[in-house]
Amino acid sequence: MTTESAPTTPAAPAAKSARALAWTRRRHSAARFWREYRTHRTGLFGLAALVLIALAAVFAPLLVGSDAQSVTDAPGKPMESPSGEFPLGTDQFGRDLLGLLVWGARISLSVGLLAAVLSVAIGTLVGITAGHFKGWYATVIMRVTDWFLVMPTLVLAIALASVMSRSIWTIILAIGVTTWPTTARLVRAQTLAVESRPYIERAQALGGGHGHIMARHVLPNVMPLVLAQTTLVISGAILTEATLAFLGLGDPTSVSWGGLLQDAREAGAVSAGHWWYLAPPGLAIAVVALAFTLCGRAVESVLNPRLGASR
Repeated sequence: MTTESAPTTPAAPAAKSARALAWTRRRHSAARFWREYRTHRTGLFGLAALVLIALAAVFAPLLVGSDAQSVTDAPGKPMESPSGEFPLGTDQFGRDLLGLLVWGARISLSVGLLAAVLSVAIGTLVGITAGHFKGWYATVIMRVTDWFLVMPTLVLAIALASVMSRSIWTIILAIGVTTWPTTARLVRAQTLAVESRPYIERAQALGGGHGHIMARHVLPNVMPLVLAQTTLVISGAILTEATLAFLGLGDPTSVSWGGLLQDAREAGAVSAGHWWYLAPPGLAIAVVALAFTLCGRAVESVLNPRLGASR
């Protein structure tokens, strides 16, 4: 007597095909995004500048050596003007300013990126929850957001950096917790627009909870806005880090572009006319901030075609 085996269910192949379809859609979306992004020349210029600066920061030990920050092993004389041996001159300790500029890119970019990620993460969380949970919660959280919004960001960052220990993480925390309100208001407005669509009501009728609605429906729809906002926040974070370091609130054990400006001020480079000590870090900060802004504007135009058409 033979027994018939139960028919196998095609659950595994179906799940595999669904994942493959999702990855195919992501690849097509990324390719379409890149095709549209390439049409923005200013965005390509900003991206190229950022790639070059990031590569220089990553390969700093190979480009300028690991001892470029050492005070005891300084290769030149203090405050030498630019020459063939030192293209950007030397600082008050005789260190090569070109090497310090390359090493400073590591700190400035790292602080800008991490602070922007923290700021956007807080703003996204506050914006989505304020847009989803209406009533007293939204009222209270948005009044707190408005308070942070009207307060001078730099003053709050200086206050936090002054009462905490002087380190890179203090700067990141000070920038991140003071620059999130703009992102929160933008994300809340987008969340309200998304939750007014019919498929949100259908998901709620089918039993979707708050976490499901926010994570599976709202968050994917606000991510393009979050991505564009992140590129814009990074430039502001780099400028804020440079300002805090210039005011002497940065990490004294690390070299950053703002720290170089602060060292130049203390060495009297302004009154002595040592322009090579001031100009390179200032121009580097301006170029990176401009590059991130150009990339952010290009991303905005790609993700919002109506915005690009109106410009």
